[in-house]
Amino acid sequence: MGLPAGHVTDVPGLTRTQQLHALGNGVVPQQATAALRILHDRYSAHAVPATA
Repeated sequence: MGLPAGHVTDVPGLTRTQQLHALGNGVVPQQATAALRILHDRYSAHAVPATA
């Protein structure tokens, strides 16, 4: 998920269920980054240069 080791598992007092809940959407930021890169690359390839 791109998190350092122990990011959630080293938090005192969290049960396994609470740890999993905290990580529930953890992959979303990496997916969003990938999607934005793809969109940027596609837009850049077809963009018309601005005139001054």
